[in-house]
Amino acid sequence: MRSDLIKSGPDRAPARAMLRATGLDDEAIAKPLVAVVHTWSNVSPCNLNLRELAVEAAAGIRAAGGTPIEFNTIAVTDGIAMGTSGMRASLISREVITDSIELAVNGHCLDAMVVLCGCDKTIPAAAMALARLNIPGVALYGGTIAHGTHDNHPITIQQVFEAVGAHGAGKIDDAELTAVERDACPGAGACGGQFTANTMAMVLTTLGLSPMGFNDIPATHPAKGAAAFRCGELVMECLRQNRTPDEFLNRTSLRNAARMVAATAGSTNAVLHLLAIAREAGVPWTIEDFEPASVHTPVIADLLPGGRYTAVELFGAGGSARVAQELIAAGMLEDAPTVTGRSLFAEAAAAPRAEAQDVVHPVNAPLKPRGGYSILYGNLAPEGCILKLAGKGASHFEGVARVFESEEQAFAAVQAGAIVKGDVIVIRNEGPAGGPGMREMLGVTAALVGRGLGNDVALITDGRFSGATHGFMVGHVAPEAARGGPIALLHDGDPIVIDASSRQLSTSADLDSRRASWKAPAAKVTSGALAKYARLVGSASDGATTHPLTSVSAAVQTSNPSTSATDQGVTA
Repeated sequence: MRSDLIKSGPDRAPARAMLRATGLDDEAIAKPLVAVVHTWSNVSPCNLNLRELAVEAAAGIRAAGGTPIEFNTIAVTDGIAMGTSGMRASLISREVITDSIELAVNGHCLDAMVVLCGCDKTIPAAAMALARLNIPGVALYGGTIAHGTHDNHPITIQQVFEAVGAHGAGKIDDAELTAVERDACPGAGACGGQFTANTMAMVLTTLGLSPMGFNDIPATHPAKGAAAFRCGELVMECLRQNRTPDEFLNRTSLRNAARMVAATAGSTNAVLHLLAIAREAGVPWTIEDFEPASVHTPVIADLLPGGRYTAVELFGAGGSARVAQELIAAGMLEDAPTVTGRSLFAEAAAAPRAEAQDVVHPVNAPLKPRGGYSILYGNLAPEGCILKLAGKGASHFEGVARVFESEEQAFAAVQAGAIVKGDVIVIRNEGPAGGPGMREMLGVTAALVGRGLGNDVALITDGRFSGATHGFMVGHVAPEAARGGPIALLHDGDPIVIDASSRQLSTSADLDSRRASWKAPAAKVTSGALAKYARLVGSASDGATTHPLTSVSAAVQTSNPSTSATDQGVTA
């Protein structure tokens, strides 16, 4: 056992003495020591139930012959940080959580681990840590929040953000905004639509890191505790059979995950996070690998933000298994191993199938003919970017640039009524290094929807979008402005073309003539974790990680910001 390094032999008497002080006896110390790592916090509903689930997972470990060792790490809640300087900490927290799990587990030479996760960045961090340590492990998502009810209609946090825009436009009064705020979030669980948390929970299942169906169980459902207990038992099975994450993480499972995201019109943040997971697993995977999944996979799940239902209704319809069943029947997934020891296809086949449901449609009767995003290049994004296609299926937008140097500037312009039909809002210097932290623009995009401009205005940014964002939006523009990307050279009034069919984000403005006068902006933060991240982070087109192999690309971008997608090994 790995843990023998800290507990076996006369030299380890001091370590055993400290373990005894925690209540462990000889028998417990002799057993495999298994980490139960969670991101519990009471700052938001997203992670509120994880400590309870940790108790159940620990009980499962004990029942199966192991000794649980509990750790808690951080969480940054997007829904609270959104639109503030605190949002800069969100993406960075993914790296910090991954690093902290590595340090805690390796620092104590633990034998296996169960990782319990909740809000947006904690989920990819769980997968990244499992990939990095490559010891027997299981991930479990704490579950979706139940939807709230307002005026006899189900609502989520998405409607609160959009109500802010409606309030700013004078469409609703203070009392209505307060009522929406009070009704939206009834208790524990992460945001209820197919936003980033539920998208990435489905990704964990598809990658084989979580048992089929477990992540779909809502946070407050009576079955959630039993799922955590079973994960504790399962991690001991993985340990005894030496079943490790490298058996599951490969190009096949990544392709499957990308297709599941496309089929559910999931969050574009999945692109960023799957790239990061691939880096940790050492699997060759590029931003271009997402395009076939979106082009060839129809949207079959009617989920928010663009659809009607929440993750609670998806759970009732059969959850991730139901989506997988439809894609498997159409030959759109490939079989792959999973943490349970059974294959993905076997897990999907064994799952119950709800017949009377309207959430997941057959592939031959889709809601949309293709996934909800496209990977674009062009002279404004030579390393690539992500287009989130508008809800009405539009694939082309032409307009004039309205350039803002921060999210706050753009939000103020929207709320002041200064944005009109045909504008292309450009928000720059919000990228991984320039932000720093690559903030999400949900405040701006939701305000546009609330003002009725969701399908009449486009937005491009080197920042990100929330999974709750919908409309004609382009994010992750790379190279980013702070590192001299072409988006840094745009002026107000420049014509911009966004075209999904040609996969181009372009302008006819003479950017080359402006290059010589461009100067890198001063760093917004010069100390602490944000400054460290800004120095180390790689391109959004490579997952915006601080992985050593991506840090090199950051330096390349700084010295040669016009490097093309082809030069970076990406086929445009």
